[in-house]
Amino acid sequence: MPHPVPEPAQGRPALRSAGDRVFSDLGGPTMGTTWSARLAAPAGLDLRQAHARVQDALDGVVAQMSTWLPGSDLCRFNRAPEGWHALPAECFEVLQCAWELARETGGAYDPTVAPLVDLWGFGPAAPRTVPASQAEVDAALARVGWYRLRLDPAARRAWRPADAALDFSSIAKGYGVDRAAAALDALGVANYLVEVGGELLGRGRRPDGRPWRVAVELPDGSGPAAVLALDGLSVATSGDYRRYFEAGGRRYSHTLDPRTGRPVEHGLASVAVAAQQCMRADAQATALAVLGLEAGMEHARRHGLAALFVSHAGDGFDSRATPAFEALLTGE
Repeated sequence: MPHPVPEPAQGRPALRSAGDRVFSDLGGPTMGTTWSARLAAPAGLDLRQAHARVQDALDGVVAQMSTWLPGSDLCRFNRAPEGWHALPAECFEVLQCAWELARETGGAYDPTVAPLVDLWGFGPAAPRTVPASQAEVDAALARVGWYRLRLDPAARRAWRPADAALDFSSIAKGYGVDRAAAALDALGVANYLVEVGGELLGRGRRPDGRPWRVAVELPDGSGPAAVLALDGLSVATSGDYRRYFEAGGRRYSHTLDPRTGRPVEHGLASVAVAAQQCMRADAQATALAVLGLEAGMEHARRHGLAALFVSHAGDGFDSRATPAFEALLTGE
């Protein structure tokens, strides 16, 4: 998980003058986790307004894309009859990005994965303590398939097969980061670091003129795997250490392969991706985590992705970065 390099100290809200700018930490709850925003903003900025605008932007993402709120636009789509259904602009934007990535990865990423998420106990349904049977997996897989969806961008609508269900858990946090950043942009804030549940986007500089620096930590928290400077870049991670259950001496990760219907079983511990849009970084990190080290590295190189793969290696970890990711490293 990426996190800001610890300077300066955090506090909510905290102000510190820096010439004609102030440093402020803002934050609040969202998406079952928290958000934060570090601002180096004009001294005249109304911080209460900035906080409200970011919170409103994130609340809007939840209202449209949560699978936990029965009244969300996504849940209403999942309950709708077979046919064409219009979606709000933001929801359609995320669906189109997810659908294109599914096509690009041959289904290693798939927005119709909701039946599998519920089956394995990582959605609103009750958590599992034992693995799903092959019969259960086959039944859920019959409802999964990005290619069964049809999109009509001009009308901003999607065709829902009768048994399809969407899940945006692997992309909504990243999109939330983008929307929070857009809210700050609209207020004229040019220098900030925004974070939602560990996914980050940085723009501009800190009050002291230095770049926003973030550390991509190792899965066990023992130290940084890499340190990046973010200016117009975001970074997101996916890994097997965040959510899982254990049964029969095996770990079953929340990273599900939509092609097999089962949690991934390769040796990857985490994948971090840096990109201009956090939405894309978030989804791409999940796709690469499903593909695994070799196939994921090949895909990332072919598409010029800045990705860091961290694999289990005995009691420790091995890291491999794509050339695009290596070019971003600060060396600190």
